[in-house]
Amino acid sequence: MDKQRDFVLRTIEERGVKFVRLWFTDVLGTLKSVAIAPAEVEGAFTEGLGIDGSSIEGLSRSSEADVIAKADPSTFQILPWRGEVDPTARMFCDISTPDGQPAAADPRHVLKRTLAKAADRGFSFYTHPECEFYLLKSADVANPQPVDRAGYFDNVPGGTAHDFRRASVRMLEDIGISVEFSHHEAGPGQNEIDLRYADALSTADNIMTFRTVVKEVAQSEGVYATFMPKPFEGQPGSGMHTHLSLFEGERNAFYDASGQYRLSKIGRQFMAGLLHHAPEFTAVTNQYVNSYKRMWSGDEAPSYVSWGHNNRSALVRVPLSKPNKAQSARIEYRGLDSAANPYLAFSVLLAAGLKGIEEGYDLPDEAVDDIWQLTDKERRALGFTPLPASLDRAIGAMEESELVAETLGEQVFSYFLRNKREDWTRYRAQVTRVELESNLLTL
Repeated sequence: MDKQRDFVLRTIEERGVKFVRLWFTDVLGTLKSVAIAPAEVEGAFTEGLGIDGSSIEGLSRSSEADVIAKADPSTFQILPWRGEVDPTARMFCDISTPDGQPAAADPRHVLKRTLAKAADRGFSFYTHPECEFYLLKSADVANPQPVDRAGYFDNVPGGTAHDFRRASVRMLEDIGISVEFSHHEAGPGQNEIDLRYADALSTADNIMTFRTVVKEVAQSEGVYATFMPKPFEGQPGSGMHTHLSLFEGERNAFYDASGQYRLSKIGRQFMAGLLHHAPEFTAVTNQYVNSYKRMWSGDEAPSYVSWGHNNRSALVRVPLSKPNKAQSARIEYRGLDSAANPYLAFSVLLAAGLKGIEEGYDLPDEAVDDIWQLTDKERRALGFTPLPASLDRAIGAMEESELVAETLGEQVFSYFLRNKREDWTRYRAQVTRVELESNLLTL
């Protein structure tokens, strides 16, 4: 740690950094930032920076307002979009109480705590997200327009999305975030950038940085980016399909050369844990009213508790692109959307998988057919339980979950539920365009 701090202080001096942004997130996953001068950085390592946590969504109770943001030197990066005028860097922070204890409502701490439980069992948790989003011509929320009419994998030479992806990938690489590939997605103006796999904490930090980079690059090109799960009716939603794997030291615990799809017993039990607890944690992985419009509109969005190999209607998929490469064994959770808080989402996914291993959950039969093409009767006969169809139902399932309550901790669990209930109450009171078109002149 001392070497990392020395490196940060030396780099700030050598590169002429004028401002250092300390980053952290609230419970909902909104990025927060406070800028300090270079002279204050050493103190941000040793003593931290005092902030009013009660003014930040769910971070602390009003009676426990003071919290300390302590910079993590391993996350230091110079922000390339600031250029050479007043060079600026960033570091993520861990939030603690004044007596030095981790703040119960710090999402980064929630993930660290869950990762520690996995480490106690000998596991490291790795993730690889596929991040989808839309590019819009303007910030007109009343009439949003995508930047193009291109489709899946379309090549648009000189097009806005093409230039945007090139600039975004270059900037991500400049900031130390490795990109596996990028392409145009199925929806008009929809794009996907896949981050290379990393440990779950680094990935969560990377996702928060990625969202910022995407929005910065979009604005520099005169367009706007949105991670809203379902911005356009009749077009695909934006998911964040995430590949998951557990390692025991250097060995991939999900790999078994003799197993079906090269998946080990541990991998099958982990997947069984995800499926068993998915309805309980869906409010975390899909936290907005709009999330359920993505999940229940088709377009390969998963709506039922199921798993498969080449079945993209399944909630969990077992990819097999490199069957003889042990390091590549993984499972893909397809329910997560691009607007989730990655720290909390990875926490509940890991906790559910570990529960499956600890309790020896049995994996249900594989879903071979396209689940969306089956009738309700056929789905019931095959045992495909639906995921919550609305935020309201997801909240109800989460309220009853001991696993999610234990994983998030009392403060995050209570605040999250309270906030989501308020979201649902506001939504339920709205009179929508569909209601007006159907009823205003006919009733």
